[in-house]
Amino acid sequence: MTKKQRKMLIRIITAAILLIGFHFIPMKGILRFVLYMIPYCIIGYDIIKKAFNGIKNFRPFDESLLMAIATLGAIALALYNEAHGIKGDYVEAVAVMLFYQIGEFFQSIAVNKSRKNISELMDIRPDYANIEKDGKIEKVDPNEVNIGDIIIVSAGEKVPLDGIVIDGSSSLNTSALTGESIPKNISVNDEIISGPINLTGLLKIKVTKTFGESTVSKILELVENASSRKSKSEDFISKFARIYTPIVVISAVCLAIAPPLFKILFLNSPALWSVWIYRALVFLVISCPCALVISIPLSFFAGIGGASRAGILIKGSNYLETLSKVKTVVFDKTGTLTKGIFEVNAVHHNKINESQLIEYAALAESASSHPIAVSLKKAYNKKLDISRVKDIQEISGNGIISVIDDREVIAGNEKIMEKYNIEYIKCHSVGTIIHLAIDREYMGHIVISDVIKPESEKAINLLKKSGIKNIIMLTGDLDKVAETVAEKLHIDKFYSELLPDDKLEKVEELIDGKNILAFVGDGINDAPVLTRADIGIAMGAIGSDAAIEAADVVLMDDNPLKIPIAIKISKKCLNIVKQNILFALGIKIICLILGAAGIANMWLAVFADVGVMIICILNAFRTLFVKV
Repeated sequence: MTKKQRKMLIRIITAAILLIGFHFIPMKGILRFVLYMIPYCIIGYDIIKKAFNGIKNFRPFDESLLMAIATLGAIALALYNEAHGIKGDYVEAVAVMLFYQIGEFFQSIAVNKSRKNISELMDIRPDYANIEKDGKIEKVDPNEVNIGDIIIVSAGEKVPLDGIVIDGSSSLNTSALTGESIPKNISVNDEIISGPINLTGLLKIKVTKTFGESTVSKILELVENASSRKSKSEDFISKFARIYTPIVVISAVCLAIAPPLFKILFLNSPALWSVWIYRALVFLVISCPCALVISIPLSFFAGIGGASRAGILIKGSNYLETLSKVKTVVFDKTGTLTKGIFEVNAVHHNKINESQLIEYAALAESASSHPIAVSLKKAYNKKLDISRVKDIQEISGNGIISVIDDREVIAGNEKIMEKYNIEYIKCHSVGTIIHLAIDREYMGHIVISDVIKPESEKAINLLKKSGIKNIIMLTGDLDKVAETVAEKLHIDKFYSELLPDDKLEKVEELIDGKNILAFVGDGINDAPVLTRADIGIAMGAIGSDAAIEAADVVLMDDNPLKIPIAIKISKKCLNIVKQNILFALGIKIICLILGAAGIANMWLAVFADVGVMIICILNAFRTLFVKV
C-alpha cells in the first residue's frame, strides 16, 4: 500500500467512525450541522477542491462536480429543513462522499496491482554500469558508455547494455523480460542483452549498442507508451463522459425546476421545491459515470499488466482489443514453430569426399549469419580460412555464388542449380537441401533439417480451441519440408518456397477486411510482414530492434504457447469490459427512472453510483488473474 493509499484509508476510517458516532449522540441545531461537517470535510475536501479547480480551468463537467453539487445540495436541503423546524438529514451527504471515496480507494488498489506487474518490468532499467578504464573499474551512468567499451557485471547486478561476452561465464535471471523462471546460461562469445540479472560469475562484456538503442531502452519505451494507445472502447467512454455529464447536469436542473413551476402555473398546487430538488440531487448522484470512466480504462490497464507478467508486451489497449478479435493466425515457420536450429543430417551423391563438400559449403556461407550457414560451419567444426573466399554474391532466396581457391562455387537450392543450367540430383529426404557445384560441375548435396519446438503442437491446438478459424504457415522451405511440418502440427494450410517479398504479398492476399489476421514471426527478418498484418506478433524478439519497432505484440521468449495465452488474456479483458458497460448502464437507467419518479432515495443513489463502481472495479481486477 502506498503512502497516499494509507492516508486515504485513515481518512475513510476516521470519517466512518465519526459518522457512526454522531448518529448515536443526541444533538440539534447548529451544533449538529458543525459536527457532521467534520467527517464531511475530512472525506470530501479533495473532491470539493477538484470540482472548484475544474470550474476555474473551464473543465467543470466531471464526476467531482456531480459529487460536489449532490452532497452540498443535500446539506443545503438539510439546513433548509432545520430552518423550518424539521430535523435535517446530514448523514446522506456525508455517506455519499464516504462511499464515493471508498470506490476511489478500491480503484487505486486495482491500478497499483496492475502497475506493480508493469513496474517489475521497469526494474530492468539499470542504475549504473561498471566500465573498465586503464585497468580500473569506474561506476558511470549507462548513457555515458560508448560502443566498444568494456563493462564489468558482477553477480547480483543488472546487465546495463547489450554486448558480447569476452570473458567469464554465468547464469542470467531473465524472468523480468520473459516471464520464465529458468536461468539462462551464458559464456564467452555469446551475445547478451540488457535487462537480466547476473546470478553467478563475473562477466566482461564488450558493448555493441548505446543505452538509447539497447534492448532495455526499447522495451521500457514500449511499456511507457502503452497507455497512450487507447482502444475504441476507451475512446468511446471518454467521448461519452464529455457529452453525458453536461446533459445530466442540465437534466437535473430541469427536474428540480420544471415540475414545481408546472404545478404552480397549471395546477395551482404547492410547488414542493424541496421534494423536487432532493430528487434532482438523487438523480445527479445516480447518473455519475464513475463506474464506466474508471473501470473501462482500468480493465485494459490490468490486461496489459497481466500480460506483461507472463512475458507478453502489448503496445496499447487498442492492440489488446484487436487481439481479442483475431480469427486467422499466420505463422512464419523457421524460428517460430521450429527451433531454427539446423543440423547437417546427411551428405548425398558427392563426387568429392564428405568433409570437402561441407568445407566448400561452409566457406561459401562464411559471411552469412543465417541458421543454415551456422549449421554448415558447425558441421565443419574447424576454423575457416576466410582468405580463400572472394566475391561472395547472395542470390536472395536461392543461394550463394562465391570464388573459393580461384574456383567458382555455387551453393543453394534447386532454383539456383536450374538458373545456371547445372544438372543436379533431386533429394528424397525431408529437410533443406543445399546443392553444391564447383566450376558448374555438380558435386553433391547436403541435407539440413530443422527441429519442431515441443510446444508448437499444443499451441496450435489451444488456438483452435480458442476459436481461431484459420491457421496458416508461410515458409521459404521446400514444399515437402513444409508439408511434413504442417501435418505434424495439424496446420490448416501452408505456402512454401516463398521469398521474403512473397510472404508480404501472401499476407496481403489473406487480409480480407472481415477477419482480423495476426502474423507471428521470429522478429529477425519479418518486420515488413509484422507491420502489414492487422496485428503483428514478434516471438522470441528479445534483442531484435526491428521486431520491437514493427510488432504490436512482443513475446519476450520463443515459446509459441504464449500466443494462445495472449489471445486468452485479450478475450477475457474484452468480456469484462462488455460486462461492466452493460451492468453499469443497466443499473443506472433503472435507478434514474426510479429517482425521477421519487421512488429512489439518496441511499439507492449511493449504490447506483459507488456500489456499481466498486463492483465494476472488482470485476476489472479479474483481468490480472488469467490462468495461463
